Amino acid sequence: MITVTREVAIEAPDESTRTRQLLEREWLVTNGLGGYASGTACGALTRRYHGLLVAALPSPLGRTLVLNRLTEVVRFEDGRTTHFGGDQKEGGALDFKGLEYLVGFRLEDGLPVWRYQMHGALIEKRLVLVHNQNTVHLIYRLISGAARLRLKLQPSLQFRPHDAPVNQTQDEPYLFSALENRYQVSAGANQPHLRLVISGGRGTFTLEEKTVSNIFYAVEHARGYEDLGSLWSPGYFAVDLVEGADASLSASTESWETIRALPPAEALAMERERRAMMVAAAAPPMRKGIPAELVLAANQFIITPAGRYEDRVRAHARGDEIRTVIAGYHWFTDWGRDTMISLEGLTLVTGRHTEAGWILRTFAQYVKDGLIPNLFPEGHNEGLYHTADATLWFFHALGRYLDYTGDRTTLRLMLPQMREIVERHLAGTAFGIGVDREDGLLRQGAPGYQLTWMDAKVGDWVVTPRRGKAVEINALWYNALRLLAKWLADEGDQGAAERLERQAEQTRASFNRRFWYQEGGYLYDVVDGESGDDPSCRPNQLFAIALPYPVLAPERWEPVLETARQRLLTPFGMRTLAPGHPDYKTSYHGDLLARDAAYHQGTVWPWLIGPFVDAWLKLHPDQHRVARGYLQSLATQLDEQCIGTIGEISDADEPHTPRGCVAQAWSVAELLRCWLKSEPETSGS
Repeated sequence: MITVTREVAIEAPDESTRTRQLLEREWLVTNGLGGYASGTACGALTRRYHGLLVAALPSPLGRTLVLNRLTEVVRFEDGRTTHFGGDQKEGGALDFKGLEYLVGFRLEDGLPVWRYQMHGALIEKRLVLVHNQNTVHLIYRLISGAARLRLKLQPSLQFRPHDAPVNQTQDEPYLFSALENRYQVSAGANQPHLRLVISGGRGTFTLEEKTVSNIFYAVEHARGYEDLGSLWSPGYFAVDLVEGADASLSASTESWETIRALPPAEALAMERERRAMMVAAAAPPMRKGIPAELVLAANQFIITPAGRYEDRVRAHARGDEIRTVIAGYHWFTDWGRDTMISLEGLTLVTGRHTEAGWILRTFAQYVKDGLIPNLFPEGHNEGLYHTADATLWFFHALGRYLDYTGDRTTLRLMLPQMREIVERHLAGTAFGIGVDREDGLLRQGAPGYQLTWMDAKVGDWVVTPRRGKAVEINALWYNALRLLAKWLADEGDQGAAERLERQAEQTRASFNRRFWYQEGGYLYDVVDGESGDDPSCRPNQLFAIALPYPVLAPERWEPVLETARQRLLTPFGMRTLAPGHPDYKTSYHGDLLARDAAYHQGTVWPWLIGPFVDAWLKLHPDQHRVARGYLQSLATQLDEQCIGTIGEISDADEPHTPRGCVAQAWSVAELLRCWLKSEPETSGS
């Protein structure tokens, strides 16, 4: 079995630099339900989202933090005790006693492995989440340097929604119970039960209730949120650690029968086997090195959503499973737009064609008033539909799926919904979305709503409303019309296909007449907007070239692409606004208001490297090596922010510091897709 490994350098010129790097580098493991475990490489809690088990629970709970950390101590046979994990103490200060013992950190098949060297003894720790369970195993092994040690593990917790402030308090006190080797923590009827099991030699538990207050969360402080919280512990476990054998602590919100069914060592072996099979199923160039790591990273986002029982019943009735895509960790849920943009990179490039079909058919069931949902809020089963582009990306995703699979059965099942979507857009639907019959262009916009992917909103302030006829919305609309016309023609409905072709031609002619900004030599971002035509230089214009059916006349491809290359391209993706604009922001930092003001006003988005590479290869079809070069720097972020994955955004100006979500679906998906596309021998699908 091939092992995909990323070794993280933990040495540094001085101790303060080493500590900073270990604090800033994070890890993430997911469970296929939307739940996860996440933290810093050194073990300190710096975000509200850091914890060893964030369980994905049915509504109204949603994702819930149930186990925050373990305090780890070993006692040697001569009586010495040593604390060996990064920790925080009461009083707000960060405490790194024991951090000097960390001698190694790596991802092995995407799972974190720590190594600690203490007084000659080498201890290895692994963490694994069981797929499709809210269960975590922490597995310890004494590698060498001692015959036997006594390991003490003190769990600390704060039951709360994972995105709740760190100072949120419990309505009811924690209740701890024990029966044989079954330990349980509860906190009222509306909270989950956390079940704990210790495995290994002479495992015991000592009741020693304790609350640690004023734990400082550094990232929350930097983001302008509550930054001091408390953790409660019922006591501590102790277990013998014998050379060459495992000891483990398991934590779960599942039933005791489920927990007992799969011991920790077997759970780890089976998860690694599952991950190896995922890599083996990907396209051949994706099975080693950076692409293999991206295949494993892609797996983090594909989930079976907790709850949504009615949707699951409907899916099962037609022989399907329900699947969706988490847009980003830690705080995003599943978003329609992100799902459709990510579908090719997450599922088709990786050989997960069956799941791609499930995702598409799942979202087909959500079509309402000609729209698919923008997102499903945390802890809710009903989607919100305020989006002008997610539904158009739905056509693109289905088109790519058909190119890979030739699945005409799914096409026939979904054609009624796709026809309904186009008819509703032609007639006009919610949020001001509808075709202007004078020019065939698609307009959108409603007060108080942010309907395109540039969707930052603070209170009542929509930062980039882009109301009117947005450039990428119309590129997507043209692409959707052409795709549906082709599908209908293939299915024998030539009359309907010809009507759509005429509509598409009107859109294309109007687009090339209205969107060309002669003075700048590129495309307007919005025409017929609230303040007229908007000449802001943004990456949205790339979609007029990059989509399978490009709406822009070929003679204008080169100036648009060259403008984007010179003014928007960075080593880590595309700026959202060209420098020199009055609204340009050099960095994304500060409180929520400051961050959202910069979110699409210069901030770099990695996923936008996808349309740039697509456009580049259309104009330069023999320059795969150059296209690959545009991806190389972005791939180095597998060592930054969250190890083994790609984050959401980075600052507009150098050094382009990574920001936002530490793991973002479309960032991973587009890098993976374009990595395959830039293989010289690869045709693209």
